[in-house]
Amino acid sequence: MSETLVLPVAAPAAETTTAAVETFGLRKVYGDRVVVQDLTLRVGEGEIFGFLGPNGAGKTTSVKMLMGLARPSAGSARLLGRPLGDRQARQQIGFLPEMFRFHDWLTGEQLLDFHGRLYGMSRAERRRRIPEVLQLVGLPHSGGQRVRTYSKGMQQRIGLAQALINNPRLVFLDEPTSALDPLGRRDVRAIIARLRDEGVTVFLNSHLLSEVESVSDRVAIITHGRVAAIGPMAELLRRELTVELRLGAAEPDDLAELGKLVTVEHVDGARQPTVVARVPDDETIARAVDLLVRRGVPVYGVTPEHRTLEEFFVDVVGTEGTESR
Repeated sequence: MSETLVLPVAAPAAETTTAAVETFGLRKVYGDRVVVQDLTLRVGEGEIFGFLGPNGAGKTTSVKMLMGLARPSAGSARLLGRPLGDRQARQQIGFLPEMFRFHDWLTGEQLLDFHGRLYGMSRAERRRRIPEVLQLVGLPHSGGQRVRTYSKGMQQRIGLAQALINNPRLVFLDEPTSALDPLGRRDVRAIIARLRDEGVTVFLNSHLLSEVESVSDRVAIITHGRVAAIGPMAELLRRELTVELRLGAAEPDDLAELGKLVTVEHVDGARQPTVVARVPDDETIARAVDLLVRRGVPVYGVTPEHRTLEEFFVDVVGTEGTESR
């Protein structure tokens, strides 16, 4: 099992802001199967937090415990500073589950009105808020249609609308872009960014790692019901950086000096070599180019390749692939 990787936060939002989500040793056991072993994490208010893991890692069960849909076997948690199940906190939380089922005989407006009443919103609040969220999710002219007539993408959008109807401070989104086309996914990314700008905390669970990478401030990767890696997105991905240097005539001594500054992984060609090297940061790339120029080596091309979240994810979880729960 991977050791927990906790990286320093360059701008420590999770340490200096009020916590929107805190878990302390959350554990869930079904029969003789331990699904969540020891979930301990902290999510600061106003950040987008990506919650990742392979199938069977315990992501969905963790979210169910936080939402009060499953009782923890051990441990505790607080949402918006209040214990799990607190009614005042629940009124300020939105939730879009992965496998949602709505009353499809209702129109979109009726569905949102129903959920608004569940939140205790007044009639005046609901009448004001429903057009706002329909506009926000891209359904401004579809509120009068029955949900059963919606396409999968429209159903995904109305699901997001119901998660936002109460103008929440904290939103749990489980696979919010799963049924959307590229334009729809772009719209959802814009909505998530807007929520952060408004100070809303977004707890995002998605298998589309490129989506998570593009919007998240911090991520946690869990395996076997435990946090295996957690940290700011920039810090996690900055740990590995590869650069390709296309050079002119370079002598062995030139490459030897370059090897003192970077970790050379591969050299292709002799008279005009292409060097692939690992570096700790962008500044080191600049220093390497400066070194080569000072030694009279022509530098024809510099191509940095930043590590992707998918590559980092694979390194952390390996080849796990159990059935999800």
